[in-house]
Amino acid sequence: MNLPFFISRRISGKSAGSFSSIINRIAVVSIGLGLAVLILAFMVLYGFKKEIKDKIYSFSGHLIISKYTLSTSFEETSITVDDSLIQELNSYPLTERVQPYAMKAGLLKTEEEVQGVIVKGVDESFDTLGFHKHMVAGRFPNLQKDDYSTEVALSKRVSNYLELQVGDEVLIYFVQNPPRFRRLQVTGIYETGLEEFDEKIIIGDLDLVRRINNWPDTLAGGIEVFLTDTDQMEKAWNDLFNSLDIDLYVDQVTDRYVQIFDWLNLLNRNVVILLTIILFVSGTSIISILLILIMERTQMIGVLKSLGAQNKLIRRVFVLNGLQLIIRGLFWGNVIGLSLGFIQYYFKIIPLDAANYYMTHVPIEIDVLTIVGLNLLVLTLIGLTLLIPVAIISRVRPVRAIRFD
Repeated sequence: MNLPFFISRRISGKSAGSFSSIINRIAVVSIGLGLAVLILAFMVLYGFKKEIKDKIYSFSGHLIISKYTLSTSFEETSITVDDSLIQELNSYPLTERVQPYAMKAGLLKTEEEVQGVIVKGVDESFDTLGFHKHMVAGRFPNLQKDDYSTEVALSKRVSNYLELQVGDEVLIYFVQNPPRFRRLQVTGIYETGLEEFDEKIIIGDLDLVRRINNWPDTLAGGIEVFLTDTDQMEKAWNDLFNSLDIDLYVDQVTDRYVQIFDWLNLLNRNVVILLTIILFVSGTSIISILLILIMERTQMIGVLKSLGAQNKLIRRVFVLNGLQLIIRGLFWGNVIGLSLGFIQYYFKIIPLDAANYYMTHVPIEIDVLTIVGLNLLVLTLIGLTLLIPVAIISRVRPVRAIRFD
């Protein structure tokens, strides 16, 4: 039988005394709550990042190809969308799909109000299934047609301001020379919670924008490229930037909406700070608790030394005792953290103000590798802190320890 393990089991059991039992519970609770908070923090962080990125990617590709221009207008200079360009983009290994688009500024006018908007024209290659989760009423415009479609999807914010509902018709005036207008039919209302889209973007037919601009079917405002791996966005940008014609510009979505992605990076910092604080508190707690246990077991240490036990064996006893507490704390931390995470994931019981947080509930994204990594990190770092209190065991003298009361 492993003697250090046997002794550590004995001194951590209920028979070791009520005070030791209370101290052990405090250690387990401290580590468990710390790990549970860390698991929840990372699940919420990943959930926020995934939800917001999905909202952005539903409106814009990971890479946006447009005509090289110094203009900052929402309306693009047209590019030729021919088979050779589409084939070149689709043949790139990281490409998932591509979709042409065009932007056009206009004024929506009702009897009471006028609202400036940007019409984003898309075609049948648009991911309507992925966009469906943002629809709060009606349906997405029908893009399968012989001629151009006048059906559009408005944001909930625009529809509320203009007091429009699904099925209503509204006039849009396009600012150009000569001015042109069209009567649009509202078939759907969406909401993303992102002001950059909800305040001004309405989604319609690409052919409608082409007709207003007098463009043939081969022209578009740009092409959005969706990647299979967003972690390689920088590489894909560099490859396409160097391979495409010199008059085409490749833009990353992270640069186009830099303020949102900077905000997400700030969330990363907050979680790192929280991780550091919790590890420090848990480490300090286990050091204090182990010191108390050593002080309580001073007489036992003296007896073991008088029987010939070496410092190494006694240190192993208390290290194993500490590791048992850590493992029990990790177990309950995982149970609590994952249980709360799954409850929020399925039932969405904690709401959020969409105006401030871009979503209506606290999002949860469960990443198994991150949870395993957190367990290993806590086990390793707090386990190393056990070496600090057990170092005083070598200073305990058997004669004084046996007389210690």
